[in-house]
Amino acid sequence: MWNKTDPEESFRNKVIWVAAAVVAAALIGVGVYYRFHATTPKSASGTVPPAPQAAAPAPASAPLPSAVQAPVIAHPIPAPAPSSATAAQPLPPLNHSDAVVLAALDTLIGHPAVARFIVPKNIIRRVVVTVDSLPRAKVAADLRPIQATPGETVVNRQGGVVLLSQRNYARYTPFVAVVSRLNVHGLAQLYFRLYPLFQQAYESLGYPGKYFNDRLVQAIDSLLATPTVTSPVTLVRPKVFWQFADPKLEALPAGQKLMIRMGPQNDAIIEHKLRQFRALIANPPK
Repeated sequence: MWNKTDPEESFRNKVIWVAAAVVAAALIGVGVYYRFHATTPKSASGTVPPAPQAAAPAPASAPLPSAVQAPVIAHPIPAPAPSSATAAQPLPPLNHSDAVVLAALDTLIGHPAVARFIVPKNIIRRVVVTVDSLPRAKVAADLRPIQATPGETVVNRQGGVVLLSQRNYARYTPFVAVVSRLNVHGLAQLYFRLYPLFQQAYESLGYPGKYFNDRLVQAIDSLLATPTVTSPVTLVRPKVFWQFADPKLEALPAGQKLMIRMGPQNDAIIEHKLRQFRALIANPPK
């Protein structure tokens, strides 16, 4: 839904994703510590412990109670090689990780793009909460990891019918241009490096024992299943917010509606990068 008077509300959520989902939403390599107070304990050295691994199955003669069985991890993150330079570098605490994430993104996509598009506070927490929301009915716009898209929603009026204007899609051109140049392999390596922090943030949302990378793959799959809309997109505003006039479109998951609102050309670029990224995180090289 879009707010009539708030230009951010109209389409900003799409930019949120791609962080989550790339953005993912997207810029995945990367809330204020809002309500998520539960954190994973740190080791004595101050580093965040590695992400939980799937537990070995218990013997058939003594199965674990279902309430305490560890979930199966469908898409495990590869552990860094013990001899690698990154493996020897401790990660910062989650609540103090923004400087490390921003520096890494400066290297990956350039400081001008980072300064323009990234919300610089609690980046990992924002990405995690956004990714988790994409397959659901709504995305929390105020927890976005990406700055709101400037400008107001552009519509065309034909009599009593309101259509989403193709001119509106141009508002996303600068951001999509950054995504189109993104080094997906470098992004995946950064994501693997920072993964324990993503896992900690995910568990603090209320998912103890759940695996964030599996949720990320689910969110990407949901985005990639967005239906193709070739006809003009008709909007209605029953109260304050814009909605899709087609009830089938309005009933789609939040992430899919956001993909449609970006326009088919931008959507195609984002989907291409998502497929590349998914291939790396869902089936990491041995």
